[in-house]
Amino acid sequence: MVSMKSLFTVMFLAAVVLTGRSPVSAAEGIISKVPDGSGSYCYLRFPAIKEDTLYWDRPVLKDSSSGDIVSFYGSCAHDPLGQEEIRRQRADLPERRRRIPEGE
Repeated sequence: MVSMKSLFTVMFLAAVVLTGRSPVSAAEGIISKVPDGSGSYCYLRFPAIKEDTLYWDRPVLKDSSSGDIVSFYGSCAHDPLGQEEIRRQRADLPERRRRIPEGE
């Protein structure tokens, strides 16, 4: 008979393989995180923040399947929902709205 611990381990590994990322990165909203040789800078990919939540107390990331993905090179500790990223995406919002008509 299979122990619960073995069953959990197999299910966990299957989930990691099928999704292509660890649950830790999924919880942070980060799709991929590739450190440079020094380990102090990373190339990160994560979903953009939903525009209608940019001014909420707790903004929400878009679904990664939306295709609206942010490519970021900087600190490995960068938070996709941190104040720095919120400010950057708020500042970019008027330009995004000019380029992409609403509803597209």
